[in-house]
Amino acid sequence: MNLTLKQMEEWVAQYEMPKFRARQIAEWVFKKGITSFEQMTNLPLEFRSKLREVAYLENFRIIKKQVSGDEETVKYLFELKDGQAVESVLMKHSYGHSVCVSTQVGCRMACRLCASSLEGLVRNLSSGEIYEQVLAIQRDQGDQFKVSHIVIMGAGEPLDNFDNTLKFLENINASYGLNIGYRHITLSTCGIVPRIRELAERKLPITLAISLHAPNDELRDYIVPVNKKYPINELLAVCRDYIFFTGRRISFEYALVAGFNDQINHAAELADLLKDLFCHINLIPVNPVKERGLEKTSPKQVNHFKEILESKGLTVTIRREMGADIDAACGQLRRRVLAGQKDVFKGEKS
Repeated sequence: MNLTLKQMEEWVAQYEMPKFRARQIAEWVFKKGITSFEQMTNLPLEFRSKLREVAYLENFRIIKKQVSGDEETVKYLFELKDGQAVESVLMKHSYGHSVCVSTQVGCRMACRLCASSLEGLVRNLSSGEIYEQVLAIQRDQGDQFKVSHIVIMGAGEPLDNFDNTLKFLENINASYGLNIGYRHITLSTCGIVPRIRELAERKLPITLAISLHAPNDELRDYIVPVNKKYPINELLAVCRDYIFFTGRRISFEYALVAGFNDQINHAAELADLLKDLFCHINLIPVNPVKERGLEKTSPKQVNHFKEILESKGLTVTIRREMGADIDAACGQLRRRVLAGQKDVFKGEKS
């Protein structure tokens, strides 16, 4: 599951198998989501036997599954082969089914808005482990269930796991995979400027979401520490490059924290900062994380903040809250299970 079609073609050539066998394998793995090599019924028996010897399928086990009261959000905790665990979220919308995937176990970005980085980075996920989150959810939901949208916004920083994230994007978009259009994929980053530039140069028409969360460097240094390395002026410069190369509007994520970044002056400063960018602002009432001590802005203040931005000509939405009753913030479910089932998690933190 960690190979692209081209890499599979090179791989089957080592065993003197025709090139078309690679596509057959890719379709079984990425489109049909098989859990056993025996299901590859159009491959020769001896080749299936060879596959069992030299390859493996992820086939995640569900450790924990939480369903929201309205049944529109389902949060999964999956066990990985090394005993680690990762969270994924299914969100059922009127326009389709969206899966939010994780790209790392833990995170080293230390953003104060999520629980994922409280223990630091454990390891990167392989491209196959990222993909398997989507397949495992489809299998759990039933044969007729299809994922239509992908959000790369779970645990970890996807641009800190750049190569595996790109390989995942290639496979899930491909005709041999789930064939999910790039315009139905959103990638969220805290702002690793060199990687955003690399992504821009690839001209993939995905939606780029920037976790901004503050209108100035002083506040952002505190809440998104990577800002100390890549301050807002550098971040916005590369955002302009991204818009130029892809023609795509950027989404700026802005989590509102009571008494921190949600005042009238913050809204005015944010409007001035983004006024000349082809962008959309997504206001997010922050998910409370006990260890972080952040409090959610009141609905009245959220609406007032939105009105100020709109009065300055900006396009703004308030993210619909989904799954607040099922450990909504990234990393919360993993941490809770980690506290109660320490033997499940065997990896070493790096």
